[in-house]
Amino acid sequence: MANYTSLPAPSPEQGLNRYLQEIRKFPLLEPEEEYMLAKAWVDHEDPEAAQRLVTSHLRLAAKIAMGYRGYGLPQAEVISEANVGLMQAVKRFDPEKGFRLATYAMWWIRASIQEYILRSWSLVKMGTTSAQKKLFFNLRKAKAKLGALEEGDLRPENVAQIAKDLNVTEREVIDMNRRLAGSDASLNATVGSGEGESAAQWQDWLEDENADQAGNFAEVDELETRRAMLIASMDALNDREKDILMERRLRDDPMTLEDLGALRRLARADPPDRGARL
Repeated sequence: MANYTSLPAPSPEQGLNRYLQEIRKFPLLEPEEEYMLAKAWVDHEDPEAAQRLVTSHLRLAAKIAMGYRGYGLPQAEVISEANVGLMQAVKRFDPEKGFRLATYAMWWIRASIQEYILRSWSLVKMGTTSAQKKLFFNLRKAKAKLGALEEGDLRPENVAQIAKDLNVTEREVIDMNRRLAGSDASLNATVGSGEGESAAQWQDWLEDENADQAGNFAEVDELETRRAMLIASMDALNDREKDILMERRLRDDPMTLEDLGALRRLARADPPDRGARL
């Protein structure tokens, strides 16, 4: 892979504000330019092409990293892990698949950040259930959906709803909420070393139009890709398999296997309509 020692890197000494200003200097790539650079890396391992692909997506990595600021970890380290994921994405990106790099890189960036968080938190260890890990990374989103993001202890009805939505126990929701509440970062917290009116806040960086351009495109592209893949997959299923997939995975309130089996047994037991023969 290319040598990235010359890339800007966030650090407590430099100040996060300065880093975010610095990465804005790297221009976003047009689709054709991105394709040619990716081909240059795939075919010839051109280090300059790889570096341009990485630097043009540093804002996307920083934007995604900002979404994980509520875990009590140094934001500079979270961004550094996001950049590691970005580099891995560039290394493995295949431009012939028809996707934009931003769409592909989002998965690697999030995976790298989440792996770092899981390593850093004593609460989530190897052997923790997948449901608990899902709770760990989705509790803030679930609270925001219920309008309870700024609350301390959750109301019983909110605890019950989150436990149901994320398939965990109410006790796990309460314990996780209290653990995360102790490290939640305010959107009004100052970023960098500025003072007075020149001081930047976290919420200021949530409105970065250039970062949103890449992020929004990636999200739309990802949604369209998933929809196309789902439609293609459904065409390969028989009617019974389609019914199971629809009822178990594509409904807002999915049926249990037991209920689905009972429904199918009931359908087989119903006598056919013989009215047309009478």
